[in-house]
Amino acid sequence: MITVIVAVAVVLIIITSTVYLGIRRGRPKDVSGHVRSTGVPPNSVEVPGGFRFPETGEQSVEVPVIPGDLKTGVRRARIAFSRLFGNILGSDGASQQLWDELEETLLLSDLGMDLTTKVIEGARYTMETGGNKNGTGMANAVRTQLRDLFVEGNRDLTYADQSPTVWLIVGVNGVGKTTSIGKLAAMASADGRKVVLAAGDTFRAAAADQLQLWAERTGADIVRSIPGADPSSVVFDSIQRAAARGFDLVIGDTAGRLHTKSNLMDELRKLRRTADKEPGRLMEVLLVLDATTGQNGLVQAREFAKAAGITGVILTKLDGSAKGGIALAVEADLGVPIKLVGVGEKVTDLIVFSPDEFLDALLEADYPGGN
Repeated sequence: MITVIVAVAVVLIIITSTVYLGIRRGRPKDVSGHVRSTGVPPNSVEVPGGFRFPETGEQSVEVPVIPGDLKTGVRRARIAFSRLFGNILGSDGASQQLWDELEETLLLSDLGMDLTTKVIEGARYTMETGGNKNGTGMANAVRTQLRDLFVEGNRDLTYADQSPTVWLIVGVNGVGKTTSIGKLAAMASADGRKVVLAAGDTFRAAAADQLQLWAERTGADIVRSIPGADPSSVVFDSIQRAAARGFDLVIGDTAGRLHTKSNLMDELRKLRRTADKEPGRLMEVLLVLDATTGQNGLVQAREFAKAAGITGVILTKLDGSAKGGIALAVEADLGVPIKLVGVGEKVTDLIVFSPDEFLDALLEADYPGGN
């Protein structure tokens, strides 16, 4: 009896070892040693927010949930603004007290002193030179000044006429770069595009693992390397793979770096040059900013704009911030549009930014004493 048990155990060990080695040998690698994953999960995977990818690996997507919206996303930031605009609209006209309240609200929202002064002086001038003098006139004058701080133009993410399009995602640690990349991949997949994720953050092993999970969830391909490898080589290999396989989009992750570290910012410049070499076509360099960081985020943005030539901003954690003024400050200071905002944790909570919808939600009046 003991002999039979031992024999069965040996057979099970042999079978398990054979299966394991088969899986290891079957994992694709390129000539540079970068591990490539097809990103197709063995079973159907449902992503938070309702996305589902079938066993076949096809990038078809069902979206049974309602996407996030700006009104919900700015609910914390709008508390002070809605009370203020309720006071303004309920007044007979502009008073010094209302101007003082407006100044305080704008400063607390992290708009900054210079832009706050600009908005107030512009609104005052409008009212003094023929504008409506009542509360409605003041509210309209202030809203117009705030709207003028935003950049005009198209906020859509840009694709090249010929594939593969390349988007680089940059920013400091902890702002939500990798999560934003995963949501971008889901959005592109939902549009029927084939995506390759480039795990360019080679300094943090967990970053590549996290990106691997997003690849599996979204049906994207991924190129990753060993810790400490040259990030530019990972991006280069990702572009080559996308071109060879007929993929539409490469989304490149980058290591989080402090804007004060000149050597890391120099590396970012190199990464940008690599991403823009044939057959890749670099169309977007998106800076991810945490809305809760306020004016410090603006300092970061200036340095990244110099180093990487950013084309747009992804403003994350807007739903967790009471400082909505940073959105206006970023655009007014950099002249670069906010293209997407994060208003929640679901995949569908990364949404296209609209200045008008943002202001409508932020400035919705809360009248004192009732509706």
